[in-house]
Amino acid sequence: MNLKRNKKGNKELLTKGFIFAFLLILSLLILVPFFWMISSSLKIDNEVFTVPIQWLPNKIQWINYSKIWTVIPFATFYKNTVILSVTITILQLLTSSFAAYGFSKLRFPGRDALFLAYIGTIAVPWQAYMIPQFIMMRSMGLTDKLVSLVLLQAFSAFGVFLLRQFYMTIPDELCEAARIDGLSEYGIFFRIMLPLSKPALASLTILTFVNTWNDYMGPFIYLSSTENKTIQLGLKMFVSLYDAQYSLIMAASVVSILPIAIVFLTLQKYFIQGIATSGMKG
Repeated sequence: MNLKRNKKGNKELLTKGFIFAFLLILSLLILVPFFWMISSSLKIDNEVFTVPIQWLPNKIQWINYSKIWTVIPFATFYKNTVILSVTITILQLLTSSFAAYGFSKLRFPGRDALFLAYIGTIAVPWQAYMIPQFIMMRSMGLTDKLVSLVLLQAFSAFGVFLLRQFYMTIPDELCEAARIDGLSEYGIFFRIMLPLSKPALASLTILTFVNTWNDYMGPFIYLSSTENKTIQLGLKMFVSLYDAQYSLIMAASVVSILPIAIVFLTLQKYFIQGIATSGMKG
């Protein structure tokens, strides 16, 4: 009996070892392009595309990271992107969490039909209404202004759906008990729902911040002046002006992804927890 148990335990251990090794190799393969990008950002231009690949620079060129701030107004692009990403993320968290609470914990006529109609807008491609949106923003005199992108992206049907599904896993008895104790709906929302929904909020924060930071078409359509452009438009300008200076392009790319990495690493614990607990009830 013990022999069979030991064989089964060894087999499970061996299987886990193979899975771990496979995932480790897969992770290293995924990280290869990022390593090459960082390495290329520290080289001189004629070392970037050498054959065979030169993984490490002969002499580290830290000056590449200082040049990118002077050849184009990179700091302005960075500032605009930070303002947009942080503002839109905060607004989406606020509006989505309020709407999700109403759709999950409040009772009113037509609630489910209204929710389905609102969520149905996810199926409509952005290309179908981007021209009417632009005409509307132009009629309001908001083109070439950061506020136009903020207004257009302050609400998210996907964010409402994500948080609503998480709020549904929180027992209604908690809200009922709080109402009996005299707590208002705002009190229930801020003192009960929000503290319990950190994983879902972290997931929405990461998704919204990354999407806003990497957005190219929105700023391309609405922003035309150099002082209002975002980092994605700045990178396109950089490539157009310095298409042969690959090391500078790679340095600019490395700097552009740093905020995304910081946000994800900061919230990854809650993000993984949100994935692990999604679909659980009660």
